[in-house]
Amino acid sequence: MHRFAELIAPSRLGRSFRWLLASSWVTNLGDGITLAAGPLLVASQTHNPLTVAMAAFLLRLPWLLFGLYAGVVADRLNRRLIVIVTGLLRVAILLLLVASILTHRVDIAVVLAALFMFGVIEAFGDTTTTTLLPMLVDKPDLGIANSRAMTGVVVWNQLAGPPVGAALFAVGMALPFVSESVCVVAGVLLITKVRLPPHGGRGERARVRDDIREGWRWLWEHAAVRTLAITIFTFNVTFGAAWSVLVLYARERLGMGALGFGLITTAMAVGGLLGGASYGWLERHLRLGVIMRGGLIIETLTHLALALTRSAWFALIVFVIFGAHAFIWGTTSTSVRQRAVPAHFQGRVGSVYLTGVVGGIVIGSALGGLVASVWGVTAPFWFAFAGSAIILALIWRSLLNIAHADEHARASAPAAAA
Repeated sequence: MHRFAELIAPSRLGRSFRWLLASSWVTNLGDGITLAAGPLLVASQTHNPLTVAMAAFLLRLPWLLFGLYAGVVADRLNRRLIVIVTGLLRVAILLLLVASILTHRVDIAVVLAALFMFGVIEAFGDTTTTTLLPMLVDKPDLGIANSRAMTGVVVWNQLAGPPVGAALFAVGMALPFVSESVCVVAGVLLITKVRLPPHGGRGERARVRDDIREGWRWLWEHAAVRTLAITIFTFNVTFGAAWSVLVLYARERLGMGALGFGLITTAMAVGGLLGGASYGWLERHLRLGVIMRGGLIIETLTHLALALTRSAWFALIVFVIFGAHAFIWGTTSTSVRQRAVPAHFQGRVGSVYLTGVVGGIVIGSALGGLVASVWGVTAPFWFAFAGSAIILALIWRSLLNIAHADEHARASAPAAAA
């Protein structure tokens, strides 16, 4: 048992990291359960496509409204307390939703309101959660620590959670949301075991917009972090465009039914597991610049391959490869940012990244829907391929600068600690 624990979370990462990882994994199981049950609940209340689309939009809208402010809060206040409070608020909303289901008072208005409130809570909770890991782990170990956290997302959120959520929903509409409540409570209890060092919280001395402006200024003046932020935003625009019509693409282009479409998520999760298994080796044997360049080449060629193929089996292989890339790129880019950003800026800079991710997907989804309505279901993939290729050409040399800055931080970390 000790050897297994050492393999999952090496003791050098610390006891608090193990508590944080356990909290992340159990919370991701709850997220995965409602990842399937949430859309099923929406579909049970309405068949209007516009209303269904509105549900996804309301879940993301709070990030655009409150994301930057959430970063300020994370840098000002007790971060562990923020995560605990947002977790408890999430449980309260889940229980209200469960009560409305059991009393037969649930309707689409209730569901949409709950989704918007979930989005608000996630904006604050998730922004703060991303600041905890770099406070606990030394800079040279951030790569392996982030890969373990990402493994939890793949295993519990993408593989285990959705089928459990769908099965529970079939038994009783309220059961998935009760289950998520239990998972979130367990995650909160585990977070209370985490011991964080001080991060230099600023209190209430400065105005919010001054804090936001300070975070933006730091990001923009740091060339490597700025390039990484632009890269993530632009590639999420192209990704959002292609993935916005994925369900239609799978049905009309690949001839896959509902079960086949579910296999796409499974294929990407399997790829994520392969990426997680190989990440340690890649980080030890390849320069980060090579990893980042290779990953963006894979993402660009993924759009091209999907635009060209009509074979469902070939497409599933492509999705496996893309899943591995998504894991490796996500782990690498997160580690690069966390190594470069000072502790007291982690919340604000992280909120810019998360807002950029959501904003890029929202913009890309709108573009993808428009392009598909005019030129067909494969057009968004051609758009994504062309856009990704152009962006990659523009940032090709800068990717090495990002990696160089990160490797310098890793090399200097032991000396700084000494």
